[in-house]
Amino acid sequence: MADIGFGFLDRPGVAEQLRLAKKAEALGYASLWVTETRLARDAISILGAMAATTERIRLGTAVVNTWTRGPALMSVTFATLANLAPGRINMGLGAYWDPLAWKQGINRNMPLRQMREYIGVVRRLLALEEGVTFESDLINVRDLTLDLGHDDPRIAPDVKIFIGATGPKMMELTGELADGVLMNGILPPTHTRLSIQRLAAGAALAGRSLDDIEKLQLVNISMNKDTDVARYDAKRLVTQYLGQQSHFAKALSFPNDKLNDIKAVMGGWPPKPGGIESAMKLVDDALVDDLIAHGTPEQCRTSAQRWLDAGLDQIVLIPLSRNYDEILEVFA
Repeated sequence: MADIGFGFLDRPGVAEQLRLAKKAEALGYASLWVTETRLARDAISILGAMAATTERIRLGTAVVNTWTRGPALMSVTFATLANLAPGRINMGLGAYWDPLAWKQGINRNMPLRQMREYIGVVRRLLALEEGVTFESDLINVRDLTLDLGHDDPRIAPDVKIFIGATGPKMMELTGELADGVLMNGILPPTHTRLSIQRLAAGAALAGRSLDDIEKLQLVNISMNKDTDVARYDAKRLVTQYLGQQSHFAKALSFPNDKLNDIKAVMGGWPPKPGGIESAMKLVDDALVDDLIAHGTPEQCRTSAQRWLDAGLDQIVLIPLSRNYDEILEVFA
C-alpha cells in the first residue's frame, strides 16, 4: 500500500504549518515536505522547527536549489537537521529556475553536470570523508571535512538525497544517483509513467533497479464543495506556472504560440496586476483537470489516486485551498 505525505508551498503562516505538521504526524502521514518557492520563505528554517517539534514523521525539502547554497553549506545544514531528527531527514534538491536565478546573478550553466558534481561532493562530505577536494568550472571545494558539532559523535549523518526532477535527462540522472525522486506537481499521470521509465533507464546505468529508488510526486489539491471555486483556484495556479516556469510548459509539450500568448497577457515574473486572472482565459479546463486534483473531497481523492496508480510509492499532497485541516483529515 502506498503512503501519503503532506507538503507546504508559501502558505499558511509558519506557526500554522508547525501545528499542521504535528497533526499530520498524529494522523499517520508518512512524510512532511517544505518547499522553497519564489522568494516567499526559507525551507530550512521551517524544517528545523518541524524536526524539533515532531517525533516520528519523515521530513524533507521539496526542494532547495543547488545554486544558492554551496555543497559544503548544504551538507552541514542537513547534518545539523539529522542531529535534530535522526533517520528522518531527506535532502530534496532541485536545479532552480529562471528568471528567479538570473535575477540573482546566477547563470544556470550545464544543470545536469552541476547536479551530478554537487551530489558527488555532498555525499563525500556527509560520509565524513576527510579533505574533500573537487574542482571544476561549476563546483569548487578544497580540502574540506565536516567538523560536526562539539560533543557530537563522529558518525555519518543518515540523510537521503532526492532530486526534484522534471525533464527526461534529469530523471535519468536521478535513477543513476539519487536515493529517491520527488517529481514536480502540476504534471499529469502520463508524465509520471514516462518518468518512471526514465528512472529505470538511469538506474540500469548504475547497476541498480527501480526498486532501489523511492518514487514520490507532489500532487496539488484544491478542495471545495463549490466545484467552480475549486477549479478556479486550480486554473489560476496552472496559468501562473505556465507563464513563469518554462520547464513545466516544456514537460507538458504545451504549444509555444499559446504559451507566448499567456506570457504576453500575464507579464512574466512578477506578473502584471490582474495578469494571471486575465491569462486564465487562455487555459483549457481539460488541462487543469489533468494536472490538479480539485473539487469535492471525493473528487479530490479519486483524482489523486491517478498518480498513485501510475506507479509511485508515495504522493505528497500540496494544498491550494485554505482548508488544510479538512484536506489532512480527508486523506488520512
